[in-house]
Amino acid sequence: MGHHTRRESLSAPHVACRPDHYEAAEIDLAWPFVKLAGMDRDDVRETAYEIFFTACRSSPGFGGRNALTFYSSNHHESNGDGSMGTKAHAVVVMTPTSRVKRALGLKMLGRSPSRRMVSGAGGSGGAGGSNPSSPVGQGSPSMSFTVPPPARPRRPMTSAEIMRHQMRVTEQSDNRLRKTLMRTLVGQMGRRAETIILPLELLRHLKPPEFNDSHEYHLWQKRQLKVLEAGLLLHPSIPIEKSNPFAMRLRDIIRASETKTLDTGKNSDTMRTLLNSVVSLAWRSGSGSTPTDVCHWADGFPLNIHLYNALLQSIFDVRDETLVLDEVDELLELIKKTWSTLGITRIIHNLCFTWVLFQQYILTGQIEADLLCASHAMLAEVANDVKRAGREGMYTKILLSVLSSMQGWAEKRLLSYHNYFQRGNVGQVDSLLPLVLSASKILGEDVKLTEGVGQDQEGAVTLVDSSGDRVNYYIRSSVKNAFAKIIEIGNVKSVAAEVNQEASEALLQLAKDTEELALKERESFSPILKKWHPTAAAVAAVTLHSCYGAVLKQYLGGVSMLTTETVGVLQTAGRLEKHLVQMVVEDSAECDDGGKAIVREMVPYEVESIILQLLQKWIHERLKKGKEFLLRAKETETWNPKSKAEPYAQSAVELMKLAKETADNFFEIPIGITEDLVLDLADGLETHFKEYASFVASCGSKQSYIPTLPPLTRCNRDSKFLKLWKKASPCSVGAEEFHQYGVNEGHHPRPSTSRGTQRLYIRLNTLHYLLSHLHSLDKTLSVSPRMVPSTCNRFRNNRRSFNSYFDVASSSIEAACQHVSEVAAYRLIFLDSNSVFYGCLYVDDVANARIRPALRTLKQNLTLMTTILTDRAQAPAIKEVMKASFEAYLMVFLAGGCSRVFCWSDHEMLEEDFKSLKQVFCMCGEGLIAEEVVQREAEIVEGVIALMGQCTEQLIEDFSIVTCETSGIGVVGSGQKLPMPPTTGRWNRADPNSILRVLCHRNDRAANKFLKRTFQLAKRR
Repeated sequence: MGHHTRRESLSAPHVACRPDHYEAAEIDLAWPFVKLAGMDRDDVRETAYEIFFTACRSSPGFGGRNALTFYSSNHHESNGDGSMGTKAHAVVVMTPTSRVKRALGLKMLGRSPSRRMVSGAGGSGGAGGSNPSSPVGQGSPSMSFTVPPPARPRRPMTSAEIMRHQMRVTEQSDNRLRKTLMRTLVGQMGRRAETIILPLELLRHLKPPEFNDSHEYHLWQKRQLKVLEAGLLLHPSIPIEKSNPFAMRLRDIIRASETKTLDTGKNSDTMRTLLNSVVSLAWRSGSGSTPTDVCHWADGFPLNIHLYNALLQSIFDVRDETLVLDEVDELLELIKKTWSTLGITRIIHNLCFTWVLFQQYILTGQIEADLLCASHAMLAEVANDVKRAGREGMYTKILLSVLSSMQGWAEKRLLSYHNYFQRGNVGQVDSLLPLVLSASKILGEDVKLTEGVGQDQEGAVTLVDSSGDRVNYYIRSSVKNAFAKIIEIGNVKSVAAEVNQEASEALLQLAKDTEELALKERESFSPILKKWHPTAAAVAAVTLHSCYGAVLKQYLGGVSMLTTETVGVLQTAGRLEKHLVQMVVEDSAECDDGGKAIVREMVPYEVESIILQLLQKWIHERLKKGKEFLLRAKETETWNPKSKAEPYAQSAVELMKLAKETADNFFEIPIGITEDLVLDLADGLETHFKEYASFVASCGSKQSYIPTLPPLTRCNRDSKFLKLWKKASPCSVGAEEFHQYGVNEGHHPRPSTSRGTQRLYIRLNTLHYLLSHLHSLDKTLSVSPRMVPSTCNRFRNNRRSFNSYFDVASSSIEAACQHVSEVAAYRLIFLDSNSVFYGCLYVDDVANARIRPALRTLKQNLTLMTTILTDRAQAPAIKEVMKASFEAYLMVFLAGGCSRVFCWSDHEMLEEDFKSLKQVFCMCGEGLIAEEVVQREAEIVEGVIALMGQCTEQLIEDFSIVTCETSGIGVVGSGQKLPMPPTTGRWNRADPNSILRVLCHRNDRAANKFLKRTFQLAKRR
């Protein structure tokens, strides 16, 4: 109950309860001193008050002679409202100003406990309601209590009352303390406080009846014994051996007190043992033999620091603990009287006072910046103390511990000032930063703290601050922590490794948050930090640039293909980079190097380069996809059209669709596309088209369909064997193919076009399909509004003289069209129509094997061709058929073999047949081939037919002349023979080989004789 009663008494109306945030603040702030075992805050506070009161017992208000009289009748002055005014008196604290406050930059309150009024007679509880006089002063003649005044006189509080009020000591405890001191000092009023072992005296003179109950007394007794244990056994100022008999006896007594109350009577053996042990331990000297004039029971570390800090804590107003009392000067002077008892020196006082001010700032919620400034001011005194020689080892320990705790707490916030300081309290950075810099400077930058007596002593520990520019470090760390918090909140880290829409959106939001963080830094923190760092905003911008760059790099590590989302992320990163660079440039404009050094720290994102690389990779992947399609098309294409409406290969449709999709997707990428990139894409597509055209054109050659030229022989129509052979197998050449296609069926023959030839028509349609769509694709690439001019001269130096991106491909496709048309024409004439054309025309007899049946078949084949071929493909294809037909017609009477012979009289029929053949092509379609084109191609044939109309003698003469001219022998002399002209295949009337072949097919004696005499040509068999 005693403990409960004591706590209840401390919660009286005049005692301010600690806010809930105290405990959290104390946990956050590292306690720099060793904790006391078995003693809580209240135990330390009450013990500190007892020591304080004992040390100040002779001062006014504490029971000394000068304090016995508070008021005389001569000092009462009515104020008109029933209260009593007081002139200056030795007992009352009425300091109008405070030297300490002025030095620390603290403002005067104008209201303090000394200005609060208390009853002039007796105490009634409340704030300082006790009579502060000593019990022996009750009958002092200077007091005037014989006649109660009509209104109770009131007076300001004395220093003793202020201290009791501030330290939350009950009136009952205060009276017990006064009584003990009166009994202890009977006849020894001049005894010094440092020679009094106060807990021992309290145990001797206070008995259970003076407490509310036995439990309260037991708790009080245990506290006194715990104080003795802490001061003499656990933390003695002079080290003690474990085997010390007095220490062992004291431990036994303290251990016994845990379970039952000790008997402290005069005749108690326990009390005598306790007295003997405590006195022996307290009065030891450092050497262990020489007596000392000071007892050591409360001056051991850290007990003395705990007690002294509790006293310093009393300077804060209990009604508002963010405020320091105006009477701080007087209170500190009184507290100074405890130095001899507690072993405190001025430098230790300065250090403890610094800590108490700093701690109070934190415990009160960091709302009073003046406390922080006051702590900083005291830290300047500490810095001066540190520079002086002769520091004790204990002081060095305390200094390191206190400054490390202060620095740790402050740096925790400065290293994450974005999280701890918002717009409302950002000004606190201005107070906190100089304090932590001063602490850091004391700890090592300018001052070397050495633990030990001398720096040359073995085992000395030297601490040197090597952190460099701490403000720079704070800025970078806080920005990184703020950035990390943004990432954590947005869950960016987990999604950045993935490449999807969610990751892109996260990066976009992160860029926005990063820019807002940079703005917050520049507007809120940089103006403050600039006092200590000239380029604070620039450092923050560089750090943010690096942080976002790391996340961007992680994101890009998973990017394998350029997408709209990826471009958005990169472009946003580029804008963020420009903003941060501008921030750096503006903030570092006044630097000597213009900010070049700090700008060099920024590793560029190289957004444009990355986009270009990804775009080139995108182009490569799309072209690779097209290449794979081409390989599949080569393996699977059958040249069968999908329908009559689409008479071309589906592979071409798919190829062009893929190319158009590539172009459309290319320009959908939300960036400025340069002409260089367009050309790269066009070059790749063109390569595909050229390769596909080459694939389509891989259908053989016309030479494979042209019959082999028979050997030259001289005509011998009178041979009996030949006549029998003609009768046995008339028109036998190509009979199988002829009957296969059924072209000799009266006046209604069917087309003889084979499936293979029809597939060639599909190839031709396919090539023209590509040509027709290349223009559209080229237009898409050329006139896109997304294209921007190239920054290099690549076009001027390379290919920008073209009119189309696909000029080369178009030329390749046109060449392929020409080739396929030619192959299809020769296949149609020499293979499909062989039975009615080259294989049958003019066989055995010109008059009976005219061209009319062949023309009917040809017309049917041409009709089928125009039905299959697209409009664009028809004209060149028919022209090639015309050329093939003309060549076949020439070969009939120039390389017709043994089955064909011609007379001079056949000339008119040949002319008439060829005219019919020309007419077929002139009338084919609606002007597909112009008549002049037909006539131009027919000139060679007509020239050879003209040879057929010449007499044999004329032919022999022309042959001799042309042969001599072409061979270069001039005129043939006697005995010389004409050389055999080579077979060139370029038939014409001026070609000696063509004339020779006409002679070989001339059925007359003169030709036979000339060929036999000149070239020894064999007869036909």
